[in-house]
Amino acid sequence: MIYTNKALFLDRDGVINYDYGYVHKIRDFAFIPGIFELVECANQREYKVIIVTNQAGIARGYYSQDDFYKLNEWMISEFLKNNCHIDKVYFCPYHPEHGQGEYKQKSFDRKPNPGMLLKARDQFELSMNESIIIGDNESDLQAGLNSGIRHLYITGKNQCKLSNFLRIKNLSDFWYYHDSRIQNL
Repeated sequence: MIYTNKALFLDRDGVINYDYGYVHKIRDFAFIPGIFELVECANQREYKVIIVTNQAGIARGYYSQDDFYKLNEWMISEFLKNNCHIDKVYFCPYHPEHGQGEYKQKSFDRKPNPGMLLKARDQFELSMNESIIIGDNESDLQAGLNSGIRHLYITGKNQCKLSNFLRIKNLSDFWYYHDSRIQNL
């Protein structure tokens, strides 16, 4: 089956909001500058905007899935208030070592595995070759590679051993750098 839609995949903590460690309350959620402009431009370019986020805090018992859903609903409403939208949020509440109870398990959805991205591919009929992923950890980019994405970007200062990614300094300039990269391929 040939899929023609494209997506901008975003990690949450460290890309959309500052990663203060297991963010799960609205009062602790601070958007990273440029995220609304990035998503608005993606919407205008007809990219599906999809969040893919590991949520080990659920597995560890720091907060519940209901807490996650509440924060997620608020976050999505903030995008709408800023003239842009998120098409879907996929999350993985499992951790193979630090999970508690039913959440202590391996999951094909937990990045660097590609499960969440492949679910999005099938749901939205996405061409992974034309899609983009922005993360703040190597595991985000590895999930992208494992699902067939070739446009890999990392924010922040975390180390990454992969070779075919670009580091972006601020989200406001992302589309400029992406467009330049595409012209040079």
